[in-house]
Amino acid sequence: MKSPVVVAGVGMVPFAKPGASAAYYEMGAEAARRALADADLDYGKVQQAYAGYVYGDSTCGQRALYPVGMTGIPVVNVNNNCSTGSTALFLARQAVESGAADCVMALGFEQMQPGALGSYYNDRPTPFESFDRVCEDLVGQPEVPLAIRYFGGAGMAHMDKYGTRAETFAKIRAKASRHAVNNPVALFRKEVSVAEVMESPALIGPMTRLMACPPTCGAAAAIICSETFAKQHGLDARVTIVAQSMTTDTPSTFDARNMMQLVGSDMARAAADQVYEAAGVGPEEVDVVELHDCFATNELLTYEALRLAPDGGGEKMVEDGDNTYGGRVVTNPSGGLLSKGHPLGATGLAQCTELVQQLRGQAEARQVEGARLALQHNLGLGGACVVTMYQAA
Repeated sequence: MKSPVVVAGVGMVPFAKPGASAAYYEMGAEAARRALADADLDYGKVQQAYAGYVYGDSTCGQRALYPVGMTGIPVVNVNNNCSTGSTALFLARQAVESGAADCVMALGFEQMQPGALGSYYNDRPTPFESFDRVCEDLVGQPEVPLAIRYFGGAGMAHMDKYGTRAETFAKIRAKASRHAVNNPVALFRKEVSVAEVMESPALIGPMTRLMACPPTCGAAAAIICSETFAKQHGLDARVTIVAQSMTTDTPSTFDARNMMQLVGSDMARAAADQVYEAAGVGPEEVDVVELHDCFATNELLTYEALRLAPDGGGEKMVEDGDNTYGGRVVTNPSGGLLSKGHPLGATGLAQCTELVQQLRGQAEARQVEGARLALQHNLGLGGACVVTMYQAA
């Protein structure tokens, strides 16, 4: 990173169940307006926009942003599976850091359908062919929806290697629900107990229905600018991106013949290591984390991938309460994907919104006391992982 890049404004709409939300372009436009209002900035000052979504036709980004303003700026549509929102953020940050633009909007939105994720283009080869072959060998059960099979299989692999108990994953889900109670934009705000999680319908291996994130509709946005631009326009420059990395799969994803690697633990660790090195800090210095808990199993894997816990130490981190308030690092104070919801294109920017509010001291009942350093992890199978380090002035 050449110099810090400012996150001057963030905004998101309350997440909703499929069928209960506004149309994608209405949610996108509203999130964009909220980010602009938070920054106290006119859309005419934005020089580029990156709009992320997974399910939708080309140029949905323009459809969402035209109601905000038709200023003729470049609008780039981004699709990178579940890491789409943070990929839009990555591109926005790059544009500002490189000097290509002084002020850029990153926007993410998704209008989803009920049920498990699936492919809409069945007349051509799937990008998951190589992943499916390994998953079939290691897990089988091809009748189980793709994401459940992958992340359930990864949980089973962790259990086999380290003796992790299914109840530990349930404790992660229960923790997410406790955090979401205080988040007014979360989809699920009801607290659930460990027993309720364990007793919900089984999906595969240790995974129950309550350990899986729900299909969700929503939108979120961020205004990214240079420090000079922020100063010139009197913008809030308290929160900066001090390091960011985006990685994709390496041969170990397939060669390791392990479901934990297949769902991205190696590329997550590589991204995190690059970020720690660039920021000049270690994981022990991080105060608050928003990580990609699409399934409770993946949250535990990610503790270890991000070096918040040693390999095999994720269960102890949960048992010691080091993943919540009063512990070493608060993970997913928003309630995470498990409770806040997971509108694919919006998730990365919803994570950004939560962490910026935390670092400004604006998270109200969710506030992590004294938070100055925040880490974001957003993962997409297929694959891509974006890790971002934010710092408060």
